[in-house]
Amino acid sequence: MSEQAILELDHDACKTQAMAYLEQGFNCAQAVACTLAPAIELDVDQTFRLMEGFGGGMGGYTETCGAVSGAVMATGWVKSAGSENPVSKMETYQLADQMCARFKAQNGTTICSELKGIGNPAGPLRSCPGCIQDAMDIAIDVLQADARAGE
Repeated sequence: MSEQAILELDHDACKTQAMAYLEQGFNCAQAVACTLAPAIELDVDQTFRLMEGFGGGMGGYTETCGAVSGAVMATGWVKSAGSENPVSKMETYQLADQMCARFKAQNGTTICSELKGIGNPAGPLRSCPGCIQDAMDIAIDVLQADARAGE
């Protein structure tokens, strides 16, 4: 894994790419994960396929925001020691917790239906594009801080 590629991620360029993916029909999870894929040495098409079921808050159930799921997937790929040595879960969980906590602090929730305002007369808390941009910023911040800590 190239820590240098993670350190070189540019917030604005990544958000632009994620929005382009969204416009191409990618779901929120795919937009975030596929944008991060090259920097974390993943194939974009395989990432697209793996993240397909996470859009709409996991298969349209409107549970955990897909953009957050895409960011957490990238963290797992970066931090995992792999199936031969399953000892890295706690480090991955800590970074995933940071991402989720920051997203929730910024948007009030990580739940897709609440973000979209489903059943809430007050309306949405955050748009899907906004959630993607927020998740992208948070993922980059957390992954870069972790990469710097490992230097």
